Amino acid sequence: MNENQKKLGLLSLIAMIIGSTIGSGVFTITGDMAANGAHTGAIVIGWIICGLGIYCLLQCFSGLNGERPDLVSGIFSYAREGFGEYMGFISAYGYWVSALFTNVSYLALLFTTMNTFIPIFGNGSNLISTILGLVIVWIACLVVLRGVKEAAVLNIFTTIAKLIPLFVFIIAVIVVRAFDPAVFMHNFWGADEMPVLAQIKATSSSTVWSFIGVEGAVVLSTRAKNSKDVTRSTFIGFACLFIIYVLVALLSMGVIPHEELATMENPQLAGILSAAVGPWGALLVKIGIILSIIGAMLGWTILTVEAPAAAAQQDIFPKRFGKMNKFGAPSFTLILTTFIISFFIVLGYFSTKAYLLFYNLCVSMIMLPYLFSAMFYFKMGITGKGFEHGKFSVTHAKIFGCLGTIYGLWMIYASGLSYILVTTTLYAPGIYIYYKARKEQGLSTFDHNYEKYLAAGITLLGVLSIVLLVTGKIVL
Repeated sequence: MNENQKKLGLLSLIAMIIGSTIGSGVFTITGDMAANGAHTGAIVIGWIICGLGIYCLLQCFSGLNGERPDLVSGIFSYAREGFGEYMGFISAYGYWVSALFTNVSYLALLFTTMNTFIPIFGNGSNLISTILGLVIVWIACLVVLRGVKEAAVLNIFTTIAKLIPLFVFIIAVIVVRAFDPAVFMHNFWGADEMPVLAQIKATSSSTVWSFIGVEGAVVLSTRAKNSKDVTRSTFIGFACLFIIYVLVALLSMGVIPHEELATMENPQLAGILSAAVGPWGALLVKIGIILSIIGAMLGWTILTVEAPAAAAQQDIFPKRFGKMNKFGAPSFTLILTTFIISFFIVLGYFSTKAYLLFYNLCVSMIMLPYLFSAMFYFKMGITGKGFEHGKFSVTHAKIFGCLGTIYGLWMIYASGLSYILVTTTLYAPGIYIYYKARKEQGLSTFDHNYEKYLAAGITLLGVLSIVLLVTGKIVL
């Protein structure tokens, strides 16, 4: 098989985006928002903000991919080109850690769902769930070790399987006329004293969580047969996802009153469809979740290792992270990543809210890579440099770069101070990895003084965060 045959075509890239993005969020998101205090109006506004924000970010990725095709594996190479070596590392490292937490959170919900069929899994983080979770992540590791191309093809089939119950939900609720406009309008803003802005903030993490993975084609840009397919697959995937998410959210809010929705157990979509069509609806959704999460885990196992492997090939991570086996898979990175995921799976055994904890950490970690990309595109628009290909205009960069930056800042603000502090705890160990990468090249650790101050600030905040967590002054 030649090198081009090993690369990914348009269909594989679209399946990678939809397959890795639709994991667990769509099955729990409306209930999670309601439990956080968001009512119908805030949820609608939250989806509008998220849709526009993600669209602007994708326009940034599209513009950068079109005008700077030399910057492969964009998520971190954009930050590196725009703001220096250390910022590039932070972006790659943040994306890597975010992807780790994605798989850990998926497993927690997987076993919570399986508890319906085999009542031994409890809340998804008991002993048997932990042991089987370890088995599953190592199986995924072995599959990807056989080659990214082969794993991506398998992902096409799991993507199709996970879409079936979602389409059944949408069609069934419409056909049996379970959607009640009176329920939809009931307590549109809520009768309690929670301000509308606070309600909208309460939707932010959930909506972004549902779209994490939509940039998958950008991360895999070096493996695409045609660079144009990166942009095409990204916007096709986004459009499909947004339509599915909005339909599921709107229909859900017209079936179950807010008060009941807020107290439902995960996965809430099972209870909603059960109320609409009967017990078989809950069964179908739960089967769909199991297939969905298994497929998403395969896609995220690929994305988890691709960022550090590509970063190593560009000397941002130590060289061993980029070492490939005979199947073209980054073996060292894959095995190390699986060990780290295994550690957090074991850690999740001691948490009663493992799913919510890890998905909120995932969202917090990924916002910096998103933000850096938007900021770099905005910087290109301001300076007017980097538009030699003529595919996008300076005005396009100014508008979407600015809007993407604003959205990124909004998300960091909406995540809350507690999660911002905890992310510094996670970023701090990365300084050692960066030090090793620079040492291999015979370079000093930092190129500029501001990078030293930033690293010192991250370390100090990380230590403070640990102290606050231990003393109970931060509760996640």
